[in-house]
Amino acid sequence: MKLPALSPSLLSADFSNLGSALDKIAKEGAEFVHIDVMDGSFVPQISYGQPVIKSIRDKSSLIFDVHLMIENPENHIETFAQCGSDYITFHQEATVHIDRVISRIHELGKKAGIAIVPTTPVSALKEILPLVDLVLVMTVNPGFGGQKLLPYCLDKVRELVALKMKKGYTYYVSVDGGVNKDTLGEVLEAGTEIVVSGSAFFNDSLGWNR
Repeated sequence: MKLPALSPSLLSADFSNLGSALDKIAKEGAEFVHIDVMDGSFVPQISYGQPVIKSIRDKSSLIFDVHLMIENPENHIETFAQCGSDYITFHQEATVHIDRVISRIHELGKKAGIAIVPTTPVSALKEILPLVDLVLVMTVNPGFGGQKLLPYCLDKVRELVALKMKKGYTYYVSVDGGVNKDTLGEVLEAGTEIVVSGSAFFNDSLGWNR
């Protein structure tokens, strides 16, 4: 995989024509598609779930990174694995049993990602960084598209990149939230390897040219 990689978020796509959205993502050279699952509890909104993911799986060869913004993700790992996820990314803040969830994702043959909201420090991930395949740094408060990037969150990206180099960890560092043509440069400068973009990507204002 060529880094940095682009991971457009389906949350900003036209839900009535997801097939067309997937075609656009592939045409723009992205390798990932970011699929936000929201339960109305961990975050205010409700999005889509396993049936929708299953329905689009055979429409695309893109890597499906399913971002679970849900409480108690341990109750749903099997069904999200079965519906076509390649990466299953869940929130550090959403469950006590983080190690168990990571192990279960790997047992099912999938890649495990861990996400943190803006107020969660990298230190909260210390014990599990050797175990995960991806770390998703939320640079906005999750739940809504079109928000402005919180600059202090990029310090966490730099910290994760430094830890990765120092310890020899193998996770990808991903950023989600407020990435557009005005912020893309600083997001990449911080060391981001997978860039999630929704609104800016679908309205052609991201400025991605890699």
